[in-house]
Amino acid sequence: MLIFWTFVLGAVLGYIYGYHIRPKQRLRKAIKEVREKCVTALEEGNKGVYKTIITDNNKSSELVVEVKELAVTQRGQVKVQYLSAFYKKPEFRTKKGDALLKEVHGLLGEYLPLNEIEWYETTERHENIKKYLNSITVTHQNLL
Repeated sequence: MLIFWTFVLGAVLGYIYGYHIRPKQRLRKAIKEVREKCVTALEEGNKGVYKTIITDNNKSSELVVEVKELAVTQRGQVKVQYLSAFYKKPEFRTKKGDALLKEVHGLLGEYLPLNEIEWYETTERHENIKKYLNSITVTHQNLL
C-alpha cells in the first residue's frame, strides 16, 4: 500500500513539475534572452554609409564604407568605426577584410564629415523594439 501511495504522490509531483514549474522556468529564460537582445539593439549607435571616389594611377573606383558613429564634434565631424568596406570595381584594389579596413582607415582617417554620411533610419526600428519590449514585460507579468 505504501508503494502505491508513493507512486501516486510521485506522479502528482511529476505532473506539477513538468506542466507548471518547468515551463515557467523556460519562459523566464527565453524572456531574459529576448530582453537582452532588445537592449543591445537599442544601445547600438547610429550606423550609416559613406561613399567616396578613390583615384590611383589614373584609375578610379567608388569606395563604399559602412560606419558606426562613436562621437560627434562641434565642427560637424563624426568619429567613426569602420565596419565594412568594398570597391565598386573589385579589380581596382584586391585587399579584403581587415586589410581593406586598415587601408580605408589610413585613407580616410578617424573623422568623416557628418553631412556626407547617409545614416540608416533607426527611429522607427527603435520605436518598434521599445513597443515589443514593453509588450514582453506586460505579457511576462500576466503569464507568471
